[in-house]
Amino acid sequence: MGANSSSISDLSENEYLKRLSGTESISENDPFWNQLLSFSFTTPNNSTELKLLEEATISVFKSLVENNPRTGNLGALIKVFLSRTKELKISAECQNHLFIWQAHNALFLISCLLKVFICQMPEEEMQLHFTYEEKSSITYHADSEDLIEELLCCLIKLIIDIPLLDITYGISLEAVSTLVIFLSCQLFHKEILRQSISHKYLMHGRCLPYTSRLVKTLLYNFIRQEKRPPPGTHIFEQQSDGGGLLYGLASGVATGLWTVFTLGGVGSKPAPHQEQSSPLASQSLLLLLVLANLTDAPDTPNPYRQAIMSFKNTQDSTAFPSSNPHAFQINFNSLYTALCEQQKSDQATLLLYMLLHQNSNVRTYMLARTDMENLVVPILEILYHVEERNSHHVYMALIILLILTEDDGFNRSIHEVILKNITWYSERVLTEISLGSLLILVVIRTIQYNMTRTRDKYLHTNCLAALANMSAQFRSLHQYAAQRIISLFSLLSKKHNKVLEQATQSLRGSLSSDDVPLPDYAQDLNVIEEVIRMMLEIINSCLTNSLHHNPNLVYALLYKRDLFEQFRTHPSFQDIMQNIDLVITFFSSRLQQAGAELSVERVLEIIKQGAVALPKDRLRKFPELKFKYVEEEQPEEFFIPYVWSLVYNSAVALYWNPQDIQLFTMDSG
Repeated sequence: MGANSSSISDLSENEYLKRLSGTESISENDPFWNQLLSFSFTTPNNSTELKLLEEATISVFKSLVENNPRTGNLGALIKVFLSRTKELKISAECQNHLFIWQAHNALFLISCLLKVFICQMPEEEMQLHFTYEEKSSITYHADSEDLIEELLCCLIKLIIDIPLLDITYGISLEAVSTLVIFLSCQLFHKEILRQSISHKYLMHGRCLPYTSRLVKTLLYNFIRQEKRPPPGTHIFEQQSDGGGLLYGLASGVATGLWTVFTLGGVGSKPAPHQEQSSPLASQSLLLLLVLANLTDAPDTPNPYRQAIMSFKNTQDSTAFPSSNPHAFQINFNSLYTALCEQQKSDQATLLLYMLLHQNSNVRTYMLARTDMENLVVPILEILYHVEERNSHHVYMALIILLILTEDDGFNRSIHEVILKNITWYSERVLTEISLGSLLILVVIRTIQYNMTRTRDKYLHTNCLAALANMSAQFRSLHQYAAQRIISLFSLLSKKHNKVLEQATQSLRGSLSSDDVPLPDYAQDLNVIEEVIRMMLEIINSCLTNSLHHNPNLVYALLYKRDLFEQFRTHPSFQDIMQNIDLVITFFSSRLQQAGAELSVERVLEIIKQGAVALPKDRLRKFPELKFKYVEEEQPEEFFIPYVWSLVYNSAVALYWNPQDIQLFTMDSG
C-alpha cells in the first residue's frame, strides 16, 4: 500500500505490505503506519478483477498469518485503528478528511486480514492471533486486553455515533461490513454455530449495552437508503499514474474489493433487482438479519431479536416494559414507506416477515394503515413473478399474506381499495379491480403454478389458508377472480379424476401380477381430496357469509355447475356440498323461470334479486375458516441458512473464493 500503490499488479511487491507481513515487529507509534495508511488504489469493478486482487495479495497475507505470532503486527494495526477512532467524531464535525481517510484505510486492511484468518483457520486459532505480542517466541499475553471485544465494541460505537456525511459514508459502511465478516465464520461450518467467540462478545459484556442503539441505527440506515456520494465529494481527488482516484468512498465503497460483499463467485452476475444504489442500506439490513438470527446463548435470549420484537413507534407514549432493556422507538411511517419501496429484495421481505410475525406494535400499526395497497401490491408482484424468484422469497411473501389475512379488518378493507391498470398482470387487462380480487387472482395463480411445476404441499397449504381466511369477507369479487376460483376447482377436479383412474388401472394390473410394485396412488388421492375439500369450504364460506355481495361468483358457479355433480354423493364432500348444491339448484330454478337466451346483465340481475330472496336459514352453518401461521419448532434450521444464503448471494457482499466456503446455505443447511 502506501502513497505509491495504484493498481492490483503492484500489491504483491508493495514494500509497505511486505513490511507489515514480514518478520519485523512494528511499534504502534512507528511513523510506518502513517505511510501504510496513506494509500491510493484503483478499485476493481467486477468479480474477475476481485479474483485478481485476491491472487495478488494472498502471498502477502499468508506471510502475515505465518509471522504474526512472532511480530504481533495484526494487534498493532488494530491498536492503531482503535487509537484513531477516538477522534473520529470530532474529525467528522471538523471535516478532517485526512484523519478519516487513514482510519478508513486501517479498517479496510483489518477487514482484508480478517477475511484471510476466517478462511484459513478455526475461530479459536484466529483469536490467538489477536493476542500475540511477543517478538522472541510464539507466545501471547493471556491477561492482555481483549482486542476482539474492543474492536467489536469500537465498530458498534462507530456505527451508532459517527454522523453520516459524505466523508464518513465509507468508514460507516466499512464498519458494518467488518461486523458481517466477523460473524461469517458460519459460512465455513455446515452445522449451525450455536456458540462462538463473536456470539459471546455480542451477547454479553461490553457490546450488550449498545444493542438497541445498534439495531435502531441499522434500521434507520435501511430506511434512509442513503446513496454513496459521487466521486470527488468526500476524501481526496488525486490521480495516480494508473489514473485511479485515491482510494476512498467513491472508488472503494461502491463496488468493490474487500469492502463490499460479492459471495456469488467469479463471473457471477447479480440480477437487476439486486443492484443496490445504497450499499450502506443493503449492508446494514444484512447485518441486522444476521444479528437477529443468532442463536440464543445458553443463559440469555438473543438481545438483538428482543430489540426487533419490542421497539415502538415514536408517537407511542406508553411506558416500556421494565423486563426488556433493549426496547427503543423509531418512526413507523418512515419504516413502512421503506418496506413498501424495497420489497424486490429477499432481505427486505424477510425483515417485513420478522416485524409482522414478532413485533405486535409494527403489526398493529400496519394493519391500521389506510394505504395497505402500497405494501400488499409489491408482495403480490413477488408471487406473480414466481418463476423469477427463489422459493424462499416466495415462501416469505406468502407467509406475510397469511399473517395479514389473519385479521378480519384487513380482509374487509382490501375489497374497498380499487386499483387501476395493473400493468404487471399480463394474463388479462385489468383496468380496474379491487385489491382483494387481485390478491385472490395472484394466490390462485401461485397454486396453479405449484400444481404444474414444484408440487410443494407446504406452498399449497399456505395459499389455501390465506384464501380460507379471506373467504367470509369476499366482497364484490371481480368477474375474472370469480372465474379463476371455479377454474381452479375445475383443474383440481380433473386431477382427481386422473389419479382415481390411475389407481383403478393399477389395482386391476395388480390382480394379474404379484411382482410389480404399485405406486402409492392412495396417498396422492388423499392429498388431492384434501385440497378439493378446502376449495369447497372456501366457496361455501363465501356463499354462507356474503352471498348477496358476490353475484359474479354465483354466476361462475352456475356456468360450471356440472363440475360439482360428481362430488354431491362423494362421502368426503357430502356435507360441504349441501349449501353449494342448494345455491346451484335455487338460482338455476330462477333462471329457468326467466326464460332462455338471457344476457349476462339479465342473469346477474336475477342473481342479485335471488340473493335477497334466498332464506339465509336454509344455508347450513359451518365453523368459521380461520388459519393462523405457526412458526416451526426449530425456526433457526430454516432462517439461519436462509440469512447466510442472502449474505452469500448478495451483490453487496465481500468476495469469498467459492471453493473455500463449505456452502452453509439453504441447500446444505
